[in-house]
Amino acid sequence: MSEIKGLIERIDSVIERLDNCLPAPIDNPNWQTAIAFRWISNGRQQGLQAIQNPSMLDLDDIHCVDKQKAEIDRNTRQLLGGYPANNALLWGARGTGKSSLIKALLNTYAGDGLRAIQVNKEQLMDLQRIVDQLQGRQERFILFCDDLSFEAEDPGYKSLKAALDGSLFGLPENVLIYATSNRRHLLPEFNQENLATQHIQGEIHFGESVEEKISLSDRFGLWLSFHPFTQDQYLEVVDYWLAQLHTAIDDPAAIRADALRWALKRGSRSGRTAWQFAKDCKGRISVT
Repeated sequence: MSEIKGLIERIDSVIERLDNCLPAPIDNPNWQTAIAFRWISNGRQQGLQAIQNPSMLDLDDIHCVDKQKAEIDRNTRQLLGGYPANNALLWGARGTGKSSLIKALLNTYAGDGLRAIQVNKEQLMDLQRIVDQLQGRQERFILFCDDLSFEAEDPGYKSLKAALDGSLFGLPENVLIYATSNRRHLLPEFNQENLATQHIQGEIHFGESVEEKISLSDRFGLWLSFHPFTQDQYLEVVDYWLAQLHTAIDDPAAIRADALRWALKRGSRSGRTAWQFAKDCKGRISVT
């Protein structure tokens, strides 16, 4: 009996050490105390984890994309009102406000019950599990897939395609998917694929590989395209953020010249580049 007792004690000790090594379970999400969440799935943990410091951009902070802002805002208000609304793909030039618009919508409408869940590309195969936790709740949810792009063999590609349209698994009426991407069709496009395109009686018929790539992006009901800023648009955003940061400027012409050089070095005139320059400018002026 003493040997059995000693064996049980050793087993208990091993179990206790293993428990200490394993991460703590993820608590059920509290939809009242947090507005933004991320999906955690690492083999030992799976669930929704609150994001403690979500970005607090306002819609008024986003400039030079007024048409896109109006359309995504309307679509989101349709979701909040319980009316039909579309999944949205925001695609185009980097740094032009695609992700910022989603963050600003969350900040604007959180008080009306909007919640956002960030889902990475590698986690798209868990869409069914995520949606199961949202089904029937009074809040309205955006599943936010940021900077999304696929290779042909990515397993999440077909999971997203099925969730958007095309399988028995669908999204409930309180959930939409908003994705951002630099690629219009979310997949790499090659010149040789266009060689299979045919013109029949004046109509364009794409090859099978092109049709397959279009079939994913086509499942998003709302397409919003974002283009590189003009010089004037870039400088408009620079002026806005310098004012927001209460930057004391003695020579506006010199600051604008600095802003243009900053953009030239980065090869990009965009809202992101303007914000980065404004922060640098404010910091330089403050420490001198």
